[in-house]
Amino acid sequence: MDDEYTADCQARIAFEVLANRWDSVVVLTLGAYGPMRPRALVGRVGGIGPKVLNDALRRLEHNGLVFRQVYGEAPPRVDYALTVAGEALLEPMRAMGQWALRYRDDVLAAQERWSGERSPRVS
Repeated sequence: MDDEYTADCQARIAFEVLANRWDSVVVLTLGAYGPMRPRALVGRVGGIGPKVLNDALRRLEHNGLVFRQVYGEAPPRVDYALTVAGEALLEPMRAMGQWALRYRDDVLAAQERWSGERSPRVS
C-alpha cells in the first residue's frame, strides 16, 4: 500500500507552512516585487496590519521561506526577501491560484448548498 498521503507524509509540510491566511499572500507579494521593507509590504499586501505582518514574516522566516536582511544603518533598516525554498513555492502557489479561479464558483456553490442543508428550518 502506498503511504504517500498518510498523516505523517512529507507533502503535508508544503500545506502546513502556508496554512495561515496571510503567509501565502506575503510570499506571493515578495515574489512579485522582490525584497521589501515591512512598511512597503503592509502597503502592497493591503488589509494586513503591522503586527499580523510581523507574525507572518516570523513564521515564514522560521520555516525557511523568507530571509531577513538587517542593515547597520541609523535608523535601522530591515528588508525581507524570499529564500530559494520560498521562490520554489511560487510556481505551485500560482497553480493553486489557477485552480481557485477555475473552480471558485463550484466550491462556493457547494458551500452554499451545504450551509442550506444544515440551516435550521423555520416553519
